Amino acid sequence: MAKGAYGSLRLDLFDSAFDYRPLPPMRLDGRFTRRVPARIREFAGWAPHAFIVAVALMMFTISIDGGGAGALGLLPVFPLLLTLIRPVLAWWAALGVSLVTNVLSNHDWPWTPTSFVGYLLVITVVALRTTPRTAAWMWAMTAAYAAFSEVFFNRGYSYGGSTSAMMLFTSALVLLAVSMLQVRRKADQEVAAQQSVTAVERGRRTLLEERTTIARELHDVVAHHMSVVAIQAEAAPYRVENPPPELEQAFLTIRENAVAALTELRRILGVVRADDYEAPDAPQPTLADLDGLIDNVRDAGLTVEKTITGAVRELPQGVELSAYRIVQEGLSNALRHAPGSTARVEVAYVLGGLGLRIVNTPPRGLVKPSPGAGHGVTGMRERVTMLNGEMTADLTEDGGYEVAAFIPVAAVRDGDAS
Repeated sequence: MAKGAYGSLRLDLFDSAFDYRPLPPMRLDGRFTRRVPARIREFAGWAPHAFIVAVALMMFTISIDGGGAGALGLLPVFPLLLTLIRPVLAWWAALGVSLVTNVLSNHDWPWTPTSFVGYLLVITVVALRTTPRTAAWMWAMTAAYAAFSEVFFNRGYSYGGSTSAMMLFTSALVLLAVSMLQVRRKADQEVAAQQSVTAVERGRRTLLEERTTIARELHDVVAHHMSVVAIQAEAAPYRVENPPPELEQAFLTIRENAVAALTELRRILGVVRADDYEAPDAPQPTLADLDGLIDNVRDAGLTVEKTITGAVRELPQGVELSAYRIVQEGLSNALRHAPGSTARVEVAYVLGGLGLRIVNTPPRGLVKPSPGAGHGVTGMRERVTMLNGEMTADLTEDGGYEVAAFIPVAAVRDGDAS
């Protein structure tokens, strides 16, 4: 314990004495600086520097007006100014100034009025710029110096009284308050950092869960089609009378490849299934099921209008499923976050793909909106990105919310379709 205490003392007050640590400008996003007018806010960051210089000049002026000698009155000013660049060295300088004024002055000892105020200001600034452990060591060294002065510089009461007890009591209160402020500031920083990390982790977890859901759905869709290919390849030779051996072998190869691909697909994508996950018995929803979805949302209290433009055509099942889920999530967000609003769903079949737009008006009524964490938007964006599409989600000018997405779909030529 003694070795550790000596190590911390040496690190805090000796090894760090000559460290060059300029006082940085104050942050401009604080509780009070945010209220300062913008034209003078850039200068508000230098307020601590200006305060220290002003106090130093005030101390020198008071010392001169009080009849003190010029050099002796100027001595306590230097340590206070030194706190701007070398805080620990400034404390040592303040302790040395206290010793000099103690020897040369005939006033109260071991701190004269000017050196008392100067020393107290120095240890306060140094404590604010260092750590609570450094503040504790400064107070301990101050107590040791006071005890040393009581033994070797005791002048009785003919020239004044001892200021040791007052200094120790006052400095203890000040350093305790500063240390508590430092501890609370550090705790706030740690909490803010932890909240930031938690938010990032929550976002990653949400993204992973959404990708897992998409992988499950795509697994079901692709597995269904591969199963159909395998079954049709197996049944095709029986639909032709006396098929040539080459045709039978071709269909056999197709079936074997389809079964192998299906097995590999289940092995790779099947790992994303939870232990309690069960594949749905019904087919995955498509845009043809939007009417049922909108009817359910209307029954829940949301007024929805649907508009379809362009020539309705069958799209790849992955696109149909993702488009359905995007509309579903957009309407669910309107129900949760904008109660009493009206929503509009626009589906546009264009030459290069599919356009979606879900927009709702601002919330109305007495029902309080449910707070949102943005997970639904993350899922929609992930689906659109997976299909090489583009998506925007933002507030509208009237205070509502709009989700717009475009999913590219390659045109199918008649020869390919046949």
